[in-house]
Amino acid sequence: MRLSRVRTFLRLAFLACGLLAGAAEADELGVTNDTILFGQVAALEGPSAAIGQAERLGLRAAFTEINSKGGVHGRKLRLVSRNDGYDPDRSVVETVKLIYEDKVFALIGAVGTPTAIATVPIAASNDVPYIGPVSGADFLRDPQFQNVVNIRPSHGAEAEVWIKHLTEELHLTRIGIFYEDDNFGRDLLTGVKASLDRRGLELAAEGTFERNTRVVSAAFKVIRRAEPEAVILVGTYGPCAEFIKMAHRSGFTPTFVAASFAGANALAKELGPEGRGVIVSDVVPFPWDTQQKLVADYQTAQKALDPGQAPDFIALEGYLTGRLVAQALEMAGPNPTRADLLRVINEAGQFDIGGTTVAFGTALQSNPPHVSLAVIQSDGSFKPLDGF
Repeated sequence: MRLSRVRTFLRLAFLACGLLAGAAEADELGVTNDTILFGQVAALEGPSAAIGQAERLGLRAAFTEINSKGGVHGRKLRLVSRNDGYDPDRSVVETVKLIYEDKVFALIGAVGTPTAIATVPIAASNDVPYIGPVSGADFLRDPQFQNVVNIRPSHGAEAEVWIKHLTEELHLTRIGIFYEDDNFGRDLLTGVKASLDRRGLELAAEGTFERNTRVVSAAFKVIRRAEPEAVILVGTYGPCAEFIKMAHRSGFTPTFVAASFAGANALAKELGPEGRGVIVSDVVPFPWDTQQKLVADYQTAQKALDPGQAPDFIALEGYLTGRLVAQALEMAGPNPTRADLLRVINEAGQFDIGGTTVAFGTALQSNPPHVSLAVIQSDGSFKPLDGF
């Protein structure tokens, strides 16, 4: 979706939702004497399900941990999740259900940029907080969306880390990009081009694929023909894995760098031994580094909820989001409203979540969200890249 179309869509969505806004009561919805209800819309089934399921697992681990300690001011945090299959139209339907049928206090852990574009206006027009979307899209930082709480870094910040590593650490100059042909992919395409331009470079090649498919052969042919030294992969784990396998079968072995939204754990699983050497970016501390208190807390909480689940980058992101919400609600007092939650987050500026700082507003200048890099090993494990 081009920027002009995005703006048109947002205006129409605001108009449509404005007609419905009066049907929902404000502030007290989702809060009872003993619970606070949160709603999540994510891909829980289908080709991108591993991402939504991991985010949900992390949120549930955080809420279960908090509830085991008595909840927040005596109220338990409850999560209801609805599946959108990473489809914007379905996301709208499920978001409306959460707001008008489930009457959630806030939306949390939504997954994806195209789905967020479709649903953020609905939440905004109903004064519903939209907490921790799994997207770094620029539009989520638009001042008109005062209800959005971004925990992730922007797509531009993530792109800068990729290009810095490829050009300054690996000294590569011919870089291609394989991206999802929608506003998510194009947002990161813009970020990559801007980072290259700052270094006097241009993309060597670009190829696209359709969301929720693994039809990558046309993009592969275009990129392969240019023979880039590195290829940036912007999509979910399925098509990214398919592209890498196709490259290996043809003897094409550039450096591969996958976006955090690919779902690093799911990508490594899809690739098996072929994942060796693939670089992945992510936006949380390394999920196996238990010397960091946040990670140790997360692992303990996840094992208590589901001992069979291994540490996961996206699940840790969900856990961090859940912990942030709980801390903000604690500060909001015994009778929280939606407006209270947003006010506390904005006024506090930054939160210490298990030794990890999460910042908002002007505090972002001194504590910007961190983008890390890791390399997939032949056994599917990950090794952090030194210095990142």
